[in-house]
Amino acid sequence: MLPLILDGKTQTLKWFQESGYVGSVDCKPAASAAQVLPCSTILSFCFSVLAVLFLPAAWAQGSSSGLSAVVEAKNITLPAGSTAVLPCHSPRMVWTRDRLKDRQRVVHWDLVRSAPDFSSERILDMSPGARQRVYNSFNRGRISIPQSAFNDGNFSLVINNVGASDKGVYTCNLHHHYCQIHQSIQIKLNVTKSARKERRYWDGERTVFVVLLGSSVALPCVNRRPLWREGLLEDQQQVAHWDFQAPGVRPDKADRLVDLYASGERRDYGPLFGQKMSVAEDAFTLGDFSLSISNLEPQDKGLYSCNLHHHYCGLQERRIFRLTVGPALPSSPTTAPRILQNNEPELSKFLRISWRNPTCANAYPIFLS
Repeated sequence: MLPLILDGKTQTLKWFQESGYVGSVDCKPAASAAQVLPCSTILSFCFSVLAVLFLPAAWAQGSSSGLSAVVEAKNITLPAGSTAVLPCHSPRMVWTRDRLKDRQRVVHWDLVRSAPDFSSERILDMSPGARQRVYNSFNRGRISIPQSAFNDGNFSLVINNVGASDKGVYTCNLHHHYCQIHQSIQIKLNVTKSARKERRYWDGERTVFVVLLGSSVALPCVNRRPLWREGLLEDQQQVAHWDFQAPGVRPDKADRLVDLYASGERRDYGPLFGQKMSVAEDAFTLGDFSLSISNLEPQDKGLYSCNLHHHYCGLQERRIFRLTVGPALPSSPTTAPRILQNNEPELSKFLRISWRNPTCANAYPIFLS
């Protein structure tokens, strides 16, 4: 059993539980203000609940089940007859063709030397279609990474004729500027004069290589994700879609409202979307996939989910909104404006007094402001 401290989040957990996003839990009252819930589900479910309740901005690559990471969850209550706008924004989903594809991806190795100086320097870097650049003339011809790195995902650093000056912490950095993804791995290199002391181990923070002086070593840095290799078409692998889950309906039975593709294709499902629901035509230009629902009715109540998938960049996000439709607002009484005849001044600004001369038949109006 893993105790889960919710501290006032019971209703939110109940909502996700009823909606089918969280497995069953056994809730027991506690003496303190917080409630301790022993999770009867597996450990991964417990971490999913924590991520939803306490880490709404967390982002994940996606689980083995293929579900998107829930990055936002909101309750929205609006009166009937009004218009709801369910916000769904992601700057990473803004589509611009990767015309500088060869310059958008880069790998570079850095070295932080051991004591006493602890100096830091760039060893080399390389982009697809470009020759690798070695920064220190002493290392040219002595260190390298495979020329096929961006084809097979092998970015390992090969060092020939290892010397004492090569000791330190090496960092392999992978940058994809188009997808805004940065990944790195550290390896520590030690040098020995005894072949019996050569070994490889984990020191609790990083892998450590102890290699023989004058030998060769390959510091591994392998990432075979398609993102770092050739042959991907980003506009064909970028999609957003909205789903609607009525009360009492399981997530796998939710209705699809619309599919949006970066290529410009759009698929609407059912009559409701065209009649009262809409998403901006330039959604992929602005990164704004917000759903607008006009003339809210009680049957519009339920869970709406915005799902964003950028398969080229490995992005999978979900935003969930629980929409509740309340009573319509009472209509406020309206008073028709007073129309003044013959350019008559307003009584609120002027006072009209009629004076009649007893010796005359006519009356003379007098205006006082």
